[in-house]
Amino acid sequence: MFKFLHKFGSPPYFYNFINKILPYLYIIFFGLLLYGMYGALITAPADYQQGNSFRIIYVHVPAAWMSMFVYMVMASCAVVVLIWRMKMAQIMLISSVAVGAIFTTIALVTGSIWGKPMWGAWWVWDARLTSELILLFLYIGVLALYNAIEDKKIAIKAVSILVLVGVVNIPIIHYSVEWWNTLHQGPTVTKFDKPSIHIDMLIPLLVMAVAFKFYYIINLLHNAKNQILISESTTSWVKDMVKKQS
Repeated sequence: MFKFLHKFGSPPYFYNFINKILPYLYIIFFGLLLYGMYGALITAPADYQQGNSFRIIYVHVPAAWMSMFVYMVMASCAVVVLIWRMKMAQIMLISSVAVGAIFTTIALVTGSIWGKPMWGAWWVWDARLTSELILLFLYIGVLALYNAIEDKKIAIKAVSILVLVGVVNIPIIHYSVEWWNTLHQGPTVTKFDKPSIHIDMLIPLLVMAVAFKFYYIINLLHNAKNQILISESTTSWVKDMVKKQS
């Protein structure tokens, strides 16, 4: 088992693994996306208060979940980088930043669109919204810091420390609606003892959440391929691959 996992620490092995698995990931992603969109737009009933405007939840909520999920993946990679200095952990950390920033931006934009008819304003300094905005600044800060330092060995260490410091914001985002009196609605999906969402609405939402995870994995692997080629550009296996393709 350890040998199997150790193989993924090898850039050439992981690069070839990415090429093999990507087509299957695309099939799964599009299958989930089509099923989720059909459920979200067709089978899910209109909300008794918000009507059809609630359907933005099928983009907003998965994007918000993923904004936190991706950051926790980065934090896990940061721990591995600082303790074991694994090259693939460095690559996965940097490859996640842009995707996480996109998810966070989508969550903020869709939240504003949804909030306008509900709250009467595009933006309020609500605890959930403000902490989510801080998360976006963290993503941008990580990317800017990495690009600002020429020595990438130093850059990845600095980035890893920044990512771990920023982890404190994740529980603030998650529990903000419980810790403070905010305009943002409280948890609905996680209340399994007393469900606050109809099952016909819940299933498409969960399917869309899984689809978003596969979207993240696909983009992560594409970014990782590019990072591997950049970091391994002077190695023989990359030079041989370039010769074969030319």
